[in-house]
Amino acid sequence: MTVTAVEAQRAPAGRGRARARSARRQAVLALPAVGVVALLLAGWQLYADLGDVDVTILPSPSRVVSAGWDARDVLWANTLATLRATLLGFAFSLTVGFALSVLIDLSGILRRALMPPLIISQTLPIIAIAPLVVIWFGFGLTPKILLVALVTFFAITVALVQGYQAAEPEAEQLLRSMGASRLRVFRMVRLPTAMPYFFAGLRISITYAVVGAIFAEYAGATEGLGIFMQNAKNAFRTDLVLAAVFVSATLTLALFAVTILAERLLIPWTRVARGGERPA
Repeated sequence: MTVTAVEAQRAPAGRGRARARSARRQAVLALPAVGVVALLLAGWQLYADLGDVDVTILPSPSRVVSAGWDARDVLWANTLATLRATLLGFAFSLTVGFALSVLIDLSGILRRALMPPLIISQTLPIIAIAPLVVIWFGFGLTPKILLVALVTFFAITVALVQGYQAAEPEAEQLLRSMGASRLRVFRMVRLPTAMPYFFAGLRISITYAVVGAIFAEYAGATEGLGIFMQNAKNAFRTDLVLAAVFVSATLTLALFAVTILAERLLIPWTRVARGGERPA
């Protein structure tokens, strides 16, 4: 057997060991956060059990889990409604954010014209805008999509613009000297450079997406975690409110994890640049 064949056989095993080491390292790094959460939940449970607190004011974690499990069918249906609004709104946000970033990058005049209104859009109080959007567009999916996009597109746009500006002028000049068009320079230099910035903005935005959808449901909806929480609150079911809060937090963490996974799959070279493991 040749040396090349032996190396080819060892390569999958080496990649498997590297992935196992990476998984163990990630598990070790997660232990402090898991420990803090466990301590908080244990303290909460003890306080609720020993502090003689009314369950309508502060139910214990075990009661919250039990109530959420009993209402799992309704809770799941409303979670799917919120997830649908979140994903559609975030997809719209990505489209708008990318389009605006390209326009801003194309021209200094467009940058000076568009940036002030974009900044002003982030100063609008969502608590006042949400009911108006519901009045204008009804109780369907449209106001939720718009509100999710409103609270998430800005970070994506700004991150992309910053990423374009970080492109190396020498690389752009080299491509232009070889006859590359402005579009080709953008596609081959400026856009790849902006990808790490884009995912940084994506991670920021995704944490607000679920909250934006729930707030829109609170302002006016027929289904979703927001309306579920509102109905539970009106019925003095604090345990169900907290169960929905836990579900929304879990949903946000799951979407955040998806963005990290997408970054590692789509731009693995950034991990090498930061000193991480070389992608298999």
